[in-house]
Amino acid sequence: MNNNNFRKSGLAVAMAAAMGASAGANAAIEVYSEDGTSFSVDGYFNAFYVNRDDKLNDTRNSDVKMGFLPNTIGFNFSKEMGDLTLGGRSSFWSTINDSLQSPTDTAIDVRQLYATVDGSFGQVLIGKDFGLYARSNIFLDEVLMGFGSPGAATGVSFGNIRTGYPYPNPSAQITYRTPDMGGLKVAAGIFEPANTTPGAQSEQSAPRFEAEVTYGADLNGVSLTGWVNGRHQSSENATTEIDSQGLGYGLKAAVAGFSLTASGFTSEGDVPVLISDAALASEEDADGYLVQGSYTLGANRFVVSYGETDSDQGDFETENTSFAVFHDVNSNFKLVGEYNMFEQTTKSTGADAAEFDTLALGAVITF
Repeated sequence: MNNNNFRKSGLAVAMAAAMGASAGANAAIEVYSEDGTSFSVDGYFNAFYVNRDDKLNDTRNSDVKMGFLPNTIGFNFSKEMGDLTLGGRSSFWSTINDSLQSPTDTAIDVRQLYATVDGSFGQVLIGKDFGLYARSNIFLDEVLMGFGSPGAATGVSFGNIRTGYPYPNPSAQITYRTPDMGGLKVAAGIFEPANTTPGAQSEQSAPRFEAEVTYGADLNGVSLTGWVNGRHQSSENATTEIDSQGLGYGLKAAVAGFSLTASGFTSEGDVPVLISDAALASEEDADGYLVQGSYTLGANRFVVSYGETDSDQGDFETENTSFAVFHDVNSNFKLVGEYNMFEQTTKSTGADAAEFDTLALGAVITF
């Protein structure tokens, strides 16, 4: 089966990183494969029992919610055309958190809707996919398939978004990826720019630029993965110009069941959650880091994680500590236990803004 498109999709990379498997393994059900044409379907389903202690408001709540990754169905297409392989992916991401607010009207996001052209030159992707800035920071998060820190008021968990890394927004893009050059891979693209200066004569005269360089190697049994990624864009109106830019980086080393991951980012003129069409008052700074260790013993993986973000732009400081256990019942069924301690303060005043301890017990099924 030639399933190059799925192997390079954001969800596939995420699952591969979290499960410690190759992205193509046990990842999709082949529906059709004949005469160089293939079609496959993949899925990701999860639910968690969540008990959260809000220490500032002295309240405790129990919920049944999805984890950091939503429930997802993906469709993958591939067709060999001479020296080229044409492909595509469409994935639908759905929440279960709205079961009482919208009982029969579950929200569906389309975060991936793209086509690819592969050849000896590499790959060109056109359409909507996750961004390159902070891409490996999030996809190589050891607790990606867990629950993570509290997020939006709707109850969506944020993983380590704004406690170690920003979100690589799914965006309209045209992206080029090189072939694997002895473990070195480069990706660069143009993206739909964000309007961060709405108002009279607002314009974004150039696209948003994002790129990522990754390198993987095996040195005497030690598996190493390193990466650097970045983003730059400008937006201006009659009175204001905002240059938004960010740099992400990280290194992961694994040997004999042990894994250590360290990543970080620094940005300017960019709220360290996600970039969007919204007015920014200034080009203030933000930075953060995430350090994680894990040990795999048989079917069990034990993770310790700590992350921080310091944002002048968002006027907050956050930190999140996680302890997690992942148990593989089989290659498609995983049980998860996780405990998170999240704190947020208002940077300008030093006042406590949030303090949550969260126990999450869940199950994940993939195909």
